[in-house]
Amino acid sequence: MKQKTKWVCQGCGFQTARQLGRCTECGAWTSFVEEVEAVKADTLVARNRSAFALTVEDATTVLLNQSMPDEAPRRSSGFESLDRVLGGGLVDGSVTLLAGDPGIGKSTLLLQLAASIASEDCPVLYVSAEESTSQVLLRARRLGLQNAPVLLYSEQNVSAIRKKLEECKVRFAIIDSVQAIYHPEMESVPGSVSQVRESAAAIIAQAKAGGIATFLVGHVTKEGSIAGPRILEHMVDAVLQFEGDQARQLRIVRSAKNRFGSTSEMAIFAMNEDGLQEIKNPSSFFLSSRLEKKQGERSPSGTSVIASCQGNRSLLLEVQALVCPSSVASPRRVAVGFEVGRLLQILAVLEKRLGLPLGRQDVYVNIAGGLECNDPGGDLGVAVAIATACMDRSVDPLLACCGEIGLTGELRSVVSLERRLREAESLGFRTAIVPAAGLGKVSAGKLKLIAAGTLAEAVDLAVPGLRRPSVPVVGDDKKASRSAKIDQEEDFSPTNRGTLNAQDSATY
Repeated sequence: MKQKTKWVCQGCGFQTARQLGRCTECGAWTSFVEEVEAVKADTLVARNRSAFALTVEDATTVLLNQSMPDEAPRRSSGFESLDRVLGGGLVDGSVTLLAGDPGIGKSTLLLQLAASIASEDCPVLYVSAEESTSQVLLRARRLGLQNAPVLLYSEQNVSAIRKKLEECKVRFAIIDSVQAIYHPEMESVPGSVSQVRESAAAIIAQAKAGGIATFLVGHVTKEGSIAGPRILEHMVDAVLQFEGDQARQLRIVRSAKNRFGSTSEMAIFAMNEDGLQEIKNPSSFFLSSRLEKKQGERSPSGTSVIASCQGNRSLLLEVQALVCPSSVASPRRVAVGFEVGRLLQILAVLEKRLGLPLGRQDVYVNIAGGLECNDPGGDLGVAVAIATACMDRSVDPLLACCGEIGLTGELRSVVSLERRLREAESLGFRTAIVPAAGLGKVSAGKLKLIAAGTLAEAVDLAVPGLRRPSVPVVGDDKKASRSAKIDQEEDFSPTNRGTLNAQDSATY
């Protein structure tokens, strides 16, 4: 019997012979846990060899230009958007890791998935290592899935789970969760680095040998990364991130890794009492209140529509902005669903190139609906929302904006412009402001395109007859009178702005 004691970092899996206060690899504090491994050397070698050994057919060499067999058949998950995230559906023998915050709905999604797939030709096994069978039955009854032919099994021993997978001859399996199961030959506690690694290796080996499409549920840390060793993400075929806020009904599944398809897809769901409902038209979901406005009705001030691109999908999102006088020396800049760094850049361009008085104003920006917009093409929509909020003006509710803003105030071209415009046209939008650069031969159908070269031109086109707001300066009569003179100007065109700025420089 070979016995070994070691200290393992639960953050990165680094091993050392003694305890350390801080991990030298990942920098985590108090993350080392003592593990005692008592395994016969010949048993450990045999187990690893059986788990990872290649067949003779796999080990042969082939030419790259050799004719390959047809693509592996796919099995639908019952959710069209989830099939798109998986690369076309489930592949036999594939192992997918689904990770997300606790209570966000991972078990609910997989139980609905199991009920949709289960049939006489495709038996499904749901292994619950965290809940009892009665708890899973209660959830199934609440979701209306109590009649689904799904096999339930409550077990934590990975050896018993492998035996059950082989006995039941299932085609699809769910392990909930990989941090809760344990390997009987390992003496460390479930959830530790060594237990997660060895248990996952055993499940993956059984899935590959039996051609079982398997889902592993994974926990996440408080930083949002997947708990356990980093090697777990390399061992599986696909890694899906389940995102959302428990205070909202929106749930999003993104692909972080996929050996069978693209990682640019995402699936959007809405959580309600009946479980997760697939949102097949997300743009209509996010713009429901805006699309209900009557003909000729104006939208509230400080709102605009962004024609964004999320991976391979085009989405129209409503951005809301609020600008109000600040009561503190350092004005607040708050962004929900939008990157704060890009917001600060947009505010600087609006103040420098358009002369908007934002230096002493609190600015709040929110992407309505709970979806995050990291697309640079959303800069123009955010800028228009802030400008109209500052001047208490509004834009056409069926106007879409798309464009990246440079530091000099120019509008830069964006990727997949035609696809964004097609999405806007399908929802009934009439006009779109787009960058003049790179417009080329873009086809927009019935949608009217308005090309703008700079941010100033785009704001003037979005709000015709725009006037500069009043910006009185307390304690300075010259500046106050100058501000009043500015307010009497008829328009807020770039030409007038340049003239007034030149006069300001000569006066002061």
